Amino acid sequence: MKTVGAFEAKTHLSRLLDEVARGETITITKHGTPVAQLGPPPEARRKDVRAAIDKWLAYRKEHNIRLDGLTIREMIEEGRRF
Repeated sequence: MKTVGAFEAKTHLSRLLDEVARGETITITKHGTPVAQLGPPPEARRKDVRAAIDKWLAYRKEHNIRLDGLTIREMIEEGRRF
């Protein structure tokens, strides 16, 4: 996460907005104290999370881990019995 002062943010807002459009989150400070965050809208963040979840689910389908004939889910369930 990038940090800029209020004066720099005011002076270079257009450049900072370009960085935010690329997914960067910027903290704006006033006299060294964080006062605001400039970042992408929540909808854009959700897309990134959704893509990560989809990628993880695809990985799980490809890599079925079995130890001693049990899946991870079966081992978790077995651990709950004790």
